[in-house]
Amino acid sequence: MMAETRLPVEASACGKVILLGEHAVVYGRPALAAPVCGRRARAWAEPLPPGAGCWIEAPDTGERLRLSEAPDHPLARTVRLALEHLGLPEPDLRLVLRSELPIAGGLGSSAAASAALVRALFRWADRTPEPEIVSALVYEIEKLHHGTPSGIDNTVIAYERPIRFVRGRPPVLLQIARPFTLVIADSGVPSPTRETVAAVRAGWEREPARYEALFDAIADLVQEAEACLQAGAIEALGPLLDANHRILQELGVSSPLLDHLVEAARMAGALGAKLTGGGRGGNVIALVRPEDVEVVARALRAAGARGAFATEVRAD
Repeated sequence: MMAETRLPVEASACGKVILLGEHAVVYGRPALAAPVCGRRARAWAEPLPPGAGCWIEAPDTGERLRLSEAPDHPLARTVRLALEHLGLPEPDLRLVLRSELPIAGGLGSSAAASAALVRALFRWADRTPEPEIVSALVYEIEKLHHGTPSGIDNTVIAYERPIRFVRGRPPVLLQIARPFTLVIADSGVPSPTRETVAAVRAGWEREPARYEALFDAIADLVQEAEACLQAGAIEALGPLLDANHRILQELGVSSPLLDHLVEAARMAGALGAKLTGGGRGGNVIALVRPEDVEVVARALRAAGARGAFATEVRAD
């Protein structure tokens, strides 16, 4: 029987950025990722009268679903997975989901939405899920969104810590000697992660040796970047971001607009910049000195970004 708890309840989940290593991470190479704690998805759970059933509302996308009538919808699947893990039947409950993260922007919006729902249901049941449980449940939903996801989104969002991630292995918390600042800029173009992952796979199948060499080159950059973070050599991280972006261009997952935004950030004083996530849309990240945040953000907006904001990455 469900433990009694005060209702309604609220839970949230952060966004994420991949610092280096996207796409190569699908092929067993490491990637570095960090939470974006200032942009979150939030879920609320409140009771409904007996017999009302479970309803899921997502005002941001105009969706209202009855759990029993939406077998294949990702939000409904998330709720079912969480209830199954808790050993609970369908409750009489209203779940409301709101998010500050752009959809298909490379900031982990789908994983954050799922994580917020999972945490809200656990809290409603007077349970606290361990990060590995949140990650595992959310990963199942990520398969619906992205086909063959690497697992990095659900992992960094579940742990809300900077991580080094290798597919199929436990995540390693990143040791960061000094905090650093990123400006994140939204291109305004959705990032079709499923399509870009599939396109890279098709290229890898055609030219495996070439793609493996590119993935190895990305892995080398990840290793160098991790050493920079451990040593507090933040400025040395910038050229590594630039180099990673060039390889992503070779993989065919950038776009003229993303390249333009990356160059605008560099010209405005960013230490380095690259696309983040699936590519062909979504967001770019720029490593900046704290005093240059506003200059770089303005330059990105002037270059066509829909919006730009700063986030600080810390070890704790």
